Amino acid sequence: MQINAGRLALVTGSTTGIGLAAAKAIARAGADMIINGRTQAAVDQAVAEVQLLAPAVSVTGIAADVSTAEGAAAIAAAVPHLDILVNNVGIYERKSYFQISDDDWRRLFEVNVLSGVRLARLYGEGMRSRAWGRIVFISSESGLLTPVDMIHYGVSKTAQIAVARGLAVELGGSGVTVNSVLPGPTNTEGMVAMIVDEAKRTGRAVEEIEKEFFDRARPTSLNRRFSSTDEIGAMIAFVCSEMAGSTTGASLRCDGGIVTGLG
Repeated sequence: MQINAGRLALVTGSTTGIGLAAAKAIARAGADMIINGRTQAAVDQAVAEVQLLAPAVSVTGIAADVSTAEGAAAIAAAVPHLDILVNNVGIYERKSYFQISDDDWRRLFEVNVLSGVRLARLYGEGMRSRAWGRIVFISSESGLLTPVDMIHYGVSKTAQIAVARGLAVELGGSGVTVNSVLPGPTNTEGMVAMIVDEAKRTGRAVEEIEKEFFDRARPTSLNRRFSSTDEIGAMIAFVCSEMAGSTTGASLRCDGGIVTGLG
């Protein structure tokens, strides 16, 4: 895959996990990269890591909390124009529906949905005026199969899919594509830590816990394993590439086959 030299990309929440993997893949494809995270130390470390892998492009960073309007405005002030926007930042938590407070709902919606809504609003019209752009929302298979143990998370991911589809229609014919990417269970730092903690707490092997997860929580998985962050990053980089111009308004599943059916 290729991204033309001089294209500028921002991946939010790109100091770890899927965001960092996406930043690496997009930079390797040829785009100049802006790393984002909440702390300068984490941003600096990720910038160095991506620059090492992609020495031919420019890699810089901005420390800002994009879940807030102030954070989004700070990024827009520092970077007036973007060619590629990957709305990756997101949080999740396991909680019974009857324990999810109004504040929990608001927090998940602010981080997972409004962060991308704001940045797409700030950058989308500029992309349209230049007749080229890529906007990607990192959703989840949970946006199609709402998990009973974190319904508020699933709803936020469904909302991202709807925003991406609606914005793709708004920008139709402009040269700007808008898509959502739907990872399944992925071996991010948070997921690995959760499994290791469970192993320590119960005295069971990590492999046993992983197998149980797919047997009970994701029995429709065809891969029967966690995806790697690099696998997800490659999908994201493709939809940001020059060759993905005919892919827009799509919900692109890289979920290991968890979602059943042909859609």
